Amino acid sequence: MLAQHTLATPRADRRFFTAMSIVAAITVFAGFAPTYFLKSAFGAPALSPLVHVHGLLFTSWILLFIIQTSLVAVRRTDVHRRLGILGGLLAGAMVLIGFLTAVAAARRGASPPGSPPPLQFLVIPLGDILVFSSLVGTGLYFRRRPQIHKRLLLLATISLLTAAVARLPHVGPAGPLAFFGLTDLFIVVCLVYDLTVRGRIHPAFIWGGLLIVLSQPLRLLLAGTDVWLAFATWLTR
Repeated sequence: MLAQHTLATPRADRRFFTAMSIVAAITVFAGFAPTYFLKSAFGAPALSPLVHVHGLLFTSWILLFIIQTSLVAVRRTDVHRRLGILGGLLAGAMVLIGFLTAVAAARRGASPPGSPPPLQFLVIPLGDILVFSSLVGTGLYFRRRPQIHKRLLLLATISLLTAAVARLPHVGPAGPLAFFGLTDLFIVVCLVYDLTVRGRIHPAFIWGGLLIVLSQPLRLLLAGTDVWLAFATWLTR
């Protein structure tokens, strides 16, 4: 029985991580279809070049994540490793452009419906960038330890989904509790998977998941402080 479980786990992992990458892509498409992917069909306003670059980079990450999980699933880890270099460069560009895009939106006075005022809301995307870069950086550091690496990269991708989840129908107007809570369901799925297949939760899912979840109320608490508002005002001058 133990031998069968040991043999089944790699197969289950390949299916699970590939499936999660596809679900992430579907979530991103559903959230951003009206304002980005199908914006002409929805009559959405034109986007700035910075937002277009932002969308291209973040979409590329989702597509690359699908490719990377699929390569592992078909046992082409040699190609997976080579593409990992591209992934690291892409992540760096995403952090820079994501920061510039978030600051530019706050400078314009833009924030999603149901969200705090722009300067307060700025803490949410900047927090996403910080969490994403932390998870990606740690995941790349542990690239020679696949069980840690793939879990941290999956969590890094999940941390990006908040913006898409907030744009799903009826979610954004419900406020941060709704879009953070729905994003956290992806983490719950990861924990349930490990418990079901491995019999225990891998520490990478525990600590990485805690980083995402605990950062959410901390950001909301920070958003209304004088220190944050002064910092956000300085950033958006």
